Amino acid sequence: QVQLVESGGGLVQAGDSLRLSCAASGRTFSSRAMAWFRQALGKEREFVAAISRNGISTSVADSVKDRFTISRENAKNTVYLQMNSLKPEDTGVYYCAARPALRSMSTYVTEYDSWGQGTQVTVSS
Repeated sequence: QVQLVESGGGLVQAGDSLRLSCAASGRTFSSRAMAWFRQALGKEREFVAAISRNGISTSVADSVKDRFTISRENAKNTVYLQMNSLKPEDTGVYYCAARPALRSMSTYVTEYDSWGQGTQVTVSS
């Protein structure tokens, strides 16, 4: 497993932007597909975006397509989530997750074995 620490959350107004960061420890970051999930109060954790080990391939949930972008810098052991045109329904705790080494990216919560503690994003209307 890898240790993950998210940052960048906060309280913003609808239409604003935020960039979340997830810093990973260890030397296996570049061998792991990464993803962002979110969980609203009282709801199940849901997929937001994923990125392949080399950063070439990405997958984004339909609900955030054209607004959110996932990227990574393997030299910095960091994955990002750029969130634009935020809406109140984007409110929730955002989690960074890592797949086991050498596995392809996935949209399923159960296929990730390392999780950060989460960062709160609140979007007011």
